[in-house]
Amino acid sequence: MAYRHTIDATAYIFEDLRDLLAKATPPRSGDRLAGIAADSAEQMVAARMALADLPLQRFLSEAVIPYETDEVTRLILDSHDAAGFAPIASLTVGGFRDWLLSDAATTETLRSVSRAITPEMAAAVSKLMRNQDLILVARKCEVRSAFRNTIGLRGRMSVRLQPNHPFDDARGITASILDGLLLGSGDACIGINPASDDPAVIGRLLRLLDDIIARLQIPTQGCVLTHVTTTLGLIAQGAPVDLVFQSVAGTEAANRSFGVDLALLGQARDAGLSLGRGTVGNNVMYFETGQGSALSANAHHGVDQQTCEARAYAVARAFDPLLVNSVVGFIGPEYLYDGKEIIRAGLEDHFCGKLLGLPIGIDVCYTNHAEADQDDMDNLLTLLAAAGVTFIMGVPGADDVMLNYQSTSFHDALYLRDLFGLKRAPEFDDWLVRAGLAGADFRLAGPAGQLPDFASRLIA
Repeated sequence: MAYRHTIDATAYIFEDLRDLLAKATPPRSGDRLAGIAADSAEQMVAARMALADLPLQRFLSEAVIPYETDEVTRLILDSHDAAGFAPIASLTVGGFRDWLLSDAATTETLRSVSRAITPEMAAAVSKLMRNQDLILVARKCEVRSAFRNTIGLRGRMSVRLQPNHPFDDARGITASILDGLLLGSGDACIGINPASDDPAVIGRLLRLLDDIIARLQIPTQGCVLTHVTTTLGLIAQGAPVDLVFQSVAGTEAANRSFGVDLALLGQARDAGLSLGRGTVGNNVMYFETGQGSALSANAHHGVDQQTCEARAYAVARAFDPLLVNSVVGFIGPEYLYDGKEIIRAGLEDHFCGKLLGLPIGIDVCYTNHAEADQDDMDNLLTLLAAAGVTFIMGVPGADDVMLNYQSTSFHDALYLRDLFGLKRAPEFDDWLVRAGLAGADFRLAGPAGQLPDFASRLIA
């Protein structure tokens, strides 16, 4: 179905919903690369005005990727919460924006409609929003998950401790873990991106994490970010797996390029649950996503990259994850060219993820060939904290020496916690006090240069 809007006697025609969403998207290099972006600011405004008048019901009858050919579309439509949709079913996209910004959209109300909102609805309304709108609505959403601690509580922000090493060296990884723990990071998880895909190496890293967490009795979870099939094989061999990781995307074809489908992800979740390693919850999945992943695999079907990203959240939502992480600037400037595009995309991803009911964090990051710098990342980091981000990354010095990109550091988390008065996951905060790393007020304690007894044993 074609859509039309006229501005000053100029008629703008959009051939279908997919084209309308693409033309309404704020400028970004990925959509320009795909040849689907608006040709002018006027065309973009016309698309947004047409989109604002579109009934939300239309997203249930017109799919951006055909139902018959894409299992992600089938997942979205088959799992739609029709009863939950009733309170917002009469709204247009513009009316939905107004409702989200109103006092009627409370934390409890947003939770009740989260499964009734399709990814395309979330993406559409985000295209009508200013950055401040994205921040305000996301902050009203509260999404909790749990494994050995509780993630996503209001007034708290977690950190994934990312101790990557270019040679998967155990001592180097352990030193980075110690660095993070001493600075109060690691409550989201301690997650290693391995340099090797050798199952023997992955198994060794899993045992290293398990040993550190068990010996120090840390209420957190470990994860080695390897392909889900490798993790399944290691589970069968008795490896100590806490979280099952996989990168996912918003189309069946893009997920196939990652070597996964929905059935395999379901098998992986079942395997993780069978281990029974959680203590306060059973959310065992960790997913990573990123705008541009479907386009980079030539699997976007002409859908704009932000809508594709929102569709990836439907995949993640189906498996009740502990963590979902948008690595927003990691894919490169071909998809998000500069700091402005990265900031906008990070706020969009966080908003859409929260609106869809996901415990979403953002890897506030950029590659060294992007037109961005650490000041841009400071801006996004601060805006996300204001928006109630679930977790961020903690990388030693913010410079990942294995993946060769710029992220956020343990000290960045300290900055946010001081500025906004944020605590960590409650179980992790209590452990910091017991370990002598924090005082009764949960602020980090201890004179510089002194290590607690456990730290000395860890690096011995």
